[in-house]
Amino acid sequence: MTERLDIILSGPGLIGRQHAKLVSQHPDCRLAAIVAPEHAENIAFAESYGVPLYTGLEAAFDARRFDAAIISSPNVFHSGQASECIRRGVPALVEKPVTDTLDTARELAELSESAGVPILVGHHRTYSPLLEAAEKFLRSADFGSPVALQGSALFYKPASYFEAGPWRTKHGGGPILINLIHEVGLMRYFFGEIVSVFADASNAVRGFEVEDSVAITFRFENGALGTFLLSDTVGSNKSWEMTSGENPKYPNYPADDCYHFAGTNGSLDFPSMRVRYYKAGTEPSWWLPFTDGQAAFTRADPLMRQLDHFVQVIRGKAVPRVSARDGYRNMLVVQAINDSIRSRSIVRVADISH
Repeated sequence: MTERLDIILSGPGLIGRQHAKLVSQHPDCRLAAIVAPEHAENIAFAESYGVPLYTGLEAAFDARRFDAAIISSPNVFHSGQASECIRRGVPALVEKPVTDTLDTARELAELSESAGVPILVGHHRTYSPLLEAAEKFLRSADFGSPVALQGSALFYKPASYFEAGPWRTKHGGGPILINLIHEVGLMRYFFGEIVSVFADASNAVRGFEVEDSVAITFRFENGALGTFLLSDTVGSNKSWEMTSGENPKYPNYPADDCYHFAGTNGSLDFPSMRVRYYKAGTEPSWWLPFTDGQAAFTRADPLMRQLDHFVQVIRGKAVPRVSARDGYRNMLVVQAINDSIRSRSIVRVADISH
């Protein structure tokens, strides 16, 4: 029988607590320690799992050996903590964004590659069965060549969200870095590399340092175009969380979508997975009716599937599906978006200083 892996968790926040639960339930893993400030809530959380609480990752590594780490602390700590894991030869799963700045993201990718210590970035949607079903259709003749996409992440974050984490009101804590980076990864996965962006943002509703609403246009390397609306201060369900049904904490609207993908022969509404396409052998025309269908998939928890993959990465049986380098590339697009907002101009991703 394979020995269970001892995993240390840094940052028992919203996503950190989900990681702790999944690790404790996984047959190949064992939650071995928590890293967090020595507050009563964190002490109680560590005690509930029967594991020690450390106030720093270095102290934990000095105290004992761990097989891997999960880093879900605030963004500003990702770079330092992930780098410490690499120095200790400990594979790490780092929540998105991989770091809070482009420079530190690049440095972390280079450090991981030079040291040969894998960093897996927590873009957990990559492991959703929805993506596999969508990709199958988007790569088919029924869809054709990619032409355009429309996407949205529209929802309302309550005041308690910001009260629990005041860092979310400051630069680096807004929905572009926290939420949109998920979508950037998805769009790159489906339509290929993004070569330029044009964006505008507003903080008119809350007045925080960070944006609360963003409108973006994308150009992809293959010539396709895309538009995206992002806001965390609207009464809308047009988001992954409320349409995918993958997180039971959110209300679910399975008939609605957060993406529409359009190709030369067909289209896909996602994640309802409705497809429309012209029959093979016919010339596409707006005068012709479509063949309608539904892309089939079997539901599974993306976070658990991500942990399954991480176990294989730790054991050296797989390379990260979303590496530190991939996380850096997502950050490049995010930087282009921020640069476009500031300059009010189209920004080419290749022109950003690497």
